[in-house]
Amino acid sequence: MALKKRNKVNASFSMSSMTDIVFLLLIFFMVTSTLVAPNALKLLLPESNNQTAAKPITTISITKDLKYYINDDNNVKRVSFQEIEPFLRNKFGNNNSEIYISLHADQTVPINEVVKLMNIARRNKYKMILATAPE
Repeated sequence: MALKKRNKVNASFSMSSMTDIVFLLLIFFMVTSTLVAPNALKLLLPESNNQTAAKPITTISITKDLKYYINDDNNVKRVSFQEIEPFLRNKFGNNNSEIYISLHADQTVPINEVVKLMNIARRNKYKMILATAPE
């Protein structure tokens, strides 16, 4: 009695489905990478070669036309100068020395505007980090 094996395994592999998946992933990452920071401000920061290891909790930005912006939970919102200190107090409380705030000021901003923000940080015992561009 001669028994034959009827099911033969095909050892070939089709790459077409794999290339489709790779191209779909490529398109997905290209689209999502453009949506990462849609509200980014264009600032010309002063240059420095020093870096800090502290991680800021929030960011305050001053544009060259003296408009103030606060990064609140990945939302950049415009505020007046008078709203900055109450906003920080509501968000972080008073007298907390472990709060790091990053200050992004355009290099054409007068130094007295930067000092006013540093005074707010000193009054509330926050630590201020001045952001700079690498040299």
